[in-house]
Amino acid sequence: MIGSGRQTDQDGFTLMELLIVVAIISIIVAIAIPGLLRSRMTGNEASAIATLRVTTSSQVAYAAACGQGAFADGYVTLGTAGSGTPFVPPDLAMAAPVKSGFQFALGASTQGGGVTTPADCNGTQTVGGFYGTATPVGPGTTGARAFAVNTTMTIWQNINPTAAPTESQMSGPPVGGVSPISPIQ
Repeated sequence: MIGSGRQTDQDGFTLMELLIVVAIISIIVAIAIPGLLRSRMTGNEASAIATLRVTTSSQVAYAAACGQGAFADGYVTLGTAGSGTPFVPPDLAMAAPVKSGFQFALGASTQGGGVTTPADCNGTQTVGGFYGTATPVGPGTTGARAFAVNTTMTIWQNINPTAAPTESQMSGPPVGGVSPISPIQ
């Protein structure tokens, strides 16, 4: 019957075809997500290492320009010291900054004894050495390693993300094979 107005072919997808497409997409996503999460952790760790490098270069600049050869006792001092130009960017110029999934801390080193240090250009007391740490806010999620740096300017890592290397662990090279705490540069 030509011209009856009835359509005998059905257009569109069947339910089974749609379910197969959804299953394939789900498998692809399940494979891709762990890689993306690892990439994000690696990026966070690279940012933490770069921030510790900024910390060391800021401490050197502070010691030369404002600290009379001594170091700042924390990020707040590095963010406010100087003649109008802070030594660290604003996202670090606070007591306990969090950046790219890592918590940062900076304080006086316990490894130098009771060295008397001068006041800086703003009248703030300086310290003879510094110790800074970067630990993941979400261990295993935002980072798989913790980091630390001190006056020696070497950045150390701990493969246990819940604890940064201590100053006593950073006093020399790792001993005896693979160590969970080792220098990265």
